[in-house]
This record gives sequence, structure tokens and C-alpha cells, in this order.
Amino acid sequence: MLRVTSPTPRTVLVFSHRPEVREGLVSAIGRRPAPDVGRVRYLEVGGIAEVLAACDAGEVDLAILDGEAQPTGGLGLCRQLKDEITDCPPIVVAVRRADDRWLATWSRADAVLVHPLDPLTAAETVADVLRGLPAPAVQ
Repeated sequence: MLRVTSPTPRTVLVFSHRPEVREGLVSAIGRRPAPDVGRVRYLEVGGIAEVLAACDAGEVDLAILDGEAQPTGGLGLCRQLKDEITDCPPIVVAVRRADDRWLATWSRADAVLVHPLDPLTAAETVADVLRGLPAPAVQ
């Protein structure tokens, strides 16, 4: 079955206190993770308050959180978002070690990326999560 992509881009929040980590995630995933999911628009944030505000306001279709962020890591933040936001967007957590995948399970992340990022795996992981979302409203 052929899926038609929407012209409305999805909003993907990328959180890390380090700009180079945010840039690496955006670069690895790309502006169009897969042909059938369409384009994405990135909202890069460096602070917890920005993540909470954007997710609580419903401005985010998908959040990608750096598990190594300081002072609050993405794993704890993921669990907090899942506990506190009724319509929490899906969350992908990026961890430094493959052995930390169990922490992502604890945090209730929808998917996990492991550094160093493989662009094919990163894009496909994000595309898989986006495919599970309802079609965006046409504006």
C-alpha cells in the first residue's frame, strides 16, 4: 500500500545542554528520515523548562532527549514527561552505551539511539516512531 505524505512537517524537539550533540542528532536523522513520513522541522532546546513547556503545550510530535544531558539527563526527563503529560508525545532517548538500553526501558522511552550515531539507523528509528502517529492536520 502506498502511503501519501503530508505537506505539513512534523515537529521534532531535540534536547541536549550541548549544542554539538543536538547538531549531531539533527545531522544523523536528516530533514526527511524516510520518504513515507515526510519532512520534519526541528526545535532544538538546551533547557528542561523549554522541553516541558513545548511538550505540555502540544507543540511537539516527537521528542529526542540526550540521556547524558546535564544537570538533568534525558532518561529521567523522559520518565517525568511520561508521568506528567497526559498526551505525551513519543520520546526517543539517545544514550552513550548500548548497555544503557535498560535505562531507556525504565524511562519508558518509545525508542533508543546509541552513540556513535549511525545515520541509517537513526533515521529509520525516528521514521518508525513517526509512522505510529496519526496523520497531521492539514493547515
